Amino acid sequence: MATPLVVEVRRNGTVEAVHLVHAVALRDGAIVEAAGDPELTCFMRSSSKPLQALPLVRARDDLSDEEVAIACASHRDTAEQVAAARALLARAEATEADLELGPQAGRPPELIHNNCSGKHAGLLALCRARGWETRGYRLPEHPAQQACRDAHAEAAEVEEMATGTDGCGIVTFALSLERMAHAYSRLEGLPGAGRIATAMRARPELVGGPDGSDFLLMRHAPGWLAKGGAEGLLCAAGPGGIGVALKAADGASRPLGPALAAFLARFGVEVPELEVLPLANTRGERIGEVVSRV
Repeated sequence: MATPLVVEVRRNGTVEAVHLVHAVALRDGAIVEAAGDPELTCFMRSSSKPLQALPLVRARDDLSDEEVAIACASHRDTAEQVAAARALLARAEATEADLELGPQAGRPPELIHNNCSGKHAGLLALCRARGWETRGYRLPEHPAQQACRDAHAEAAEVEEMATGTDGCGIVTFALSLERMAHAYSRLEGLPGAGRIATAMRARPELVGGPDGSDFLLMRHAPGWLAKGGAEGLLCAAGPGGIGVALKAADGASRPLGPALAAFLARFGVEVPELEVLPLANTRGERIGEVVSRV
């Protein structure tokens, strides 16, 4: 097994924490670069969202870039993001009462403010287009979740996947990092998926937040798209059909930016905006940084 990427947390020059990050890159079904264990298996969590949006864009040709992007989002509850989620919910001819998720801690109690409301609105819009019952759309036996399962199997070229329940109540799928990278490497070439890639690249500010590694990659690396997931996961796709998956061994998200920058640099992609994550105290003063060990 190749050595994992090492990301250090430094305060005034002293290392006070170390993160290990596994990473793999694929093109045309072959590994082109690896750090750590490419066969490490975990749940895709929110990195699944572009794949979960595949049945939606295949069922509907009436969606705007904003509506497709928010269906792929883990949003930060900005006014623009909430407006996009409301627009997609209206497209589904549904209301907040139809959203089968719970309120999110630290946000207003209305369900539209949950960071997965766009994905759920997209699932409702899928149900409406296909004539499926909307009640229970989050459950494994519902046609919407079966369609999401099939999209993952299609993209990753697998037959079986372990499943669990995600934080927002729908099904989440487990794959190896190698299969995740393979799925992302194939994503844009799948029927309908070009619509997803176009929307994510056009509106990265709807997909995530300004300090997110996925947002920063899409903003500063032409031709790339990316989506982070809970427990320290990030998947990305770049020009030439390359797919990348990274996973922090301890589930932390803070090493992902520096690890991604270091990993992409191995095949000539420079993203300086990701190289250093500044640490600040409550006064806003910079007191350290998170950086990849050279």
